[in-house]
Amino acid sequence: MCQLHTQASLPSSSRSPDLLKSYRIIFVMGGPGCGKGTQCENMAAKYGFCHVGLGELLREEANQATVRGQLIRDIMLKGLLVPTGVILDMVSDNMLSRPESKGFLIDGFPRELSQAKEFERIVGRSPNIVIVFDCSTETMIHRVLLRGQEEHREDDAEDIVRQRLETHYTLCEPILAFYQQKNLLRNVGAPTACVQAFTCKSEGGGRNDPNWARAEEKGRVSADIYRKVWMAAE
Repeated sequence: MCQLHTQASLPSSSRSPDLLKSYRIIFVMGGPGCGKGTQCENMAAKYGFCHVGLGELLREEANQATVRGQLIRDIMLKGLLVPTGVILDMVSDNMLSRPESKGFLIDGFPRELSQAKEFERIVGRSPNIVIVFDCSTETMIHRVLLRGQEEHREDDAEDIVRQRLETHYTLCEPILAFYQQKNLLRNVGAPTACVQAFTCKSEGGGRNDPNWARAEEKGRVSADIYRKVWMAAE
């Protein structure tokens, strides 16, 4: 299994993004709190892919005492989007730092149409498939607020979450249309495991509660998601 990797990698100038053409690349999209990060970890474990979590990359960079880190932190606290150039540098460098991977599950990318088009220009092709997790707005807000209480993330405050969702919905539509025209879009319902796990937590439980573990195991990843990932891995 290739674990989520967020450490700094070599400068992009030292490697060619053309090297990424031969890899299986799957974009995993959905609003904050839809469960895409958790399910990417599960899919990565099953198929030997590497999970590239854009949110984790951004949060790690935001914690750095650098000009770029402060810029990213300020943008995230406003619920806005980090510039495309910064995003693409971080994603491509992260992928190129792991040549042993069988493929990549890129979670939370692209966040706007310009990122989708620029990625294809840099890499030279489209992703193999684009998985979109469908989840209601109120469910996502509920999950993120609970996560914020547990992990103490500044960008998980309710006003910021609602701004993030508004931005997500506004920018997501043209991205989905772009990939639908390429016949790459695959919509799936938000995984049951995430619903059950968050329900357990909202009722006073937590990761030490045996019901949490049973819930996550019971709904690990739907067969539908596995099938779509497997088709892309062929």
